[in-house]
Amino acid sequence: MNKNIDVEYRQQGYVYIAGTDEAGRGPLAGPVVAAAVIFPPKYENEAIDDSKKLSDKTRSELVNIIKEQALSYAIAVIEAQEIDEMNIYQASKKAMELALNKLAHPFDLVLTDAMPLVMENVGVVPLIKGDTLSLSIAAASILAKVARDKIMEDIDQMYPQYGFSEHKGYPTKKHLANLRRFGPIKGIHRFSFRPVSDVYNEQLSLF
Repeated sequence: MNKNIDVEYRQQGYVYIAGTDEAGRGPLAGPVVAAAVIFPPKYENEAIDDSKKLSDKTRSELVNIIKEQALSYAIAVIEAQEIDEMNIYQASKKAMELALNKLAHPFDLVLTDAMPLVMENVGVVPLIKGDTLSLSIAAASILAKVARDKIMEDIDQMYPQYGFSEHKGYPTKKHLANLRRFGPIKGIHRFSFRPVSDVYNEQLSLF
């Protein structure tokens, strides 16, 4: 990360900054996962960047570093069924709020990746492309991505015919083909998402 906007907020007087981000808004299956991270003041690590820019190997290595060097970190998971009940935007928001509320260290500012949150007694700054601007948001994006990928790999063990470890629930050609072939899985697929509901309704019409 070339520039860390957290430094600018510390210069304004904020000491403990919590960054939060989520992984899994776009997939047709699996949970949405959010993480929150607080680093020590003046902490820098040029290797930490937006999780989408990093390889699986680099993300896995950085997870251990982030967990060791953060003052506090937390992860929250909202499952597919709850996503269907409240919609993906609200589920992502709830996951971030849960992660922030699980942090074991106090913080005086929250930076999010473009998500407006309401936190008691703490200011929140939603940053467009925040995971490319803020070290703490980038770290949260890495924790969330790696945690979600592990969940999808565990789901793959239960339902190997869908290829979840490969596509992580995203609407790839393979996933869509397997969805049509085997049908959606209750509790795993997001039935409020159009490709899933279309397949489900087609199946219902056959009976």
